[in-house]
Amino acid sequence: MTDRVAAKGYAEPRLLVSPEALSKRLGVSGDTASPITVLDLRPAEEFAAGHLPGAVHLDLFGVSVIDTDPAPLDSFLWMIAHLLASRGVSAETPVAVYDNVSGIRAARGLWFLEFFGHSDAQMLDGGYSGWTREGLPVSTEAVAPMKRSWLPGRVDEALATWRDVRDRLGRAATVMLDTRSDGEYYATTVRAKRGGAVPGAVHIEWTRNLGTDGTFKPADELRTMYEAQGVTPEKEVVSYCQGGYRAAHSYVALRLLGYQRVRNYIGSWKEWGDREDLPIEQPQREDEEESA
Repeated sequence: MTDRVAAKGYAEPRLLVSPEALSKRLGVSGDTASPITVLDLRPAEEFAAGHLPGAVHLDLFGVSVIDTDPAPLDSFLWMIAHLLASRGVSAETPVAVYDNVSGIRAARGLWFLEFFGHSDAQMLDGGYSGWTREGLPVSTEAVAPMKRSWLPGRVDEALATWRDVRDRLGRAATVMLDTRSDGEYYATTVRAKRGGAVPGAVHIEWTRNLGTDGTFKPADELRTMYEAQGVTPEKEVVSYCQGGYRAAHSYVALRLLGYQRVRNYIGSWKEWGDREDLPIEQPQREDEEESA
């Protein structure tokens, strides 16, 4: 039987794992288990109610950085790497992360692992909902994590700071990708000192990466959506949202398509919108432009 992730036609299918494939790796269906660290990135109460057998809990939601100058950024990244190691992440052992669906918590976790140079990290496509939908076993037993000694690397090409964004404004070879909601993009919802968007940004909300079942859409659908907006493989793409979560989701979607130059601006709008020395624009909806 063809694995359902492989059947979607991605250029980089290794970034996702299907429930069937992960269940075999965990040995929950009678197969021989192989070493893997599984991180449940959902809220603690959801983990307690039921999780994948052997999964370790780590909730990074809300642990963000809003100053991407070197010193605070380095401190933030050290903290995240330390938390991952404390939950059993090491260079030698594969890692799988999951959320309720193929959501922003898991995508951000996968982005961190890619940024730190982990060579075998995957996201459970469909998340916990996809796992239970297949009738696979769950557990309420809490497993004590095995703390590892991990010296992560750093793939700076996967990350953008405010300086990286500023220095790329107006470049034809770079696309600024706004992954936020319509309200945030059009500044009817303001979540920083200023509302609006990074000048010239293309707006594709992150939710459009997913199908109705909470898994990533097939490659041809994703490719058509992004290329129609000028987000093409030969360009560098810098994704942003409010704090780097939704931006990480679109980072994963583009990496699945084989895009080689994708950066997550982890300070995102909270940093950019708060800094009055950085330029913004106020996008108008097409119907507003026509009536103006």
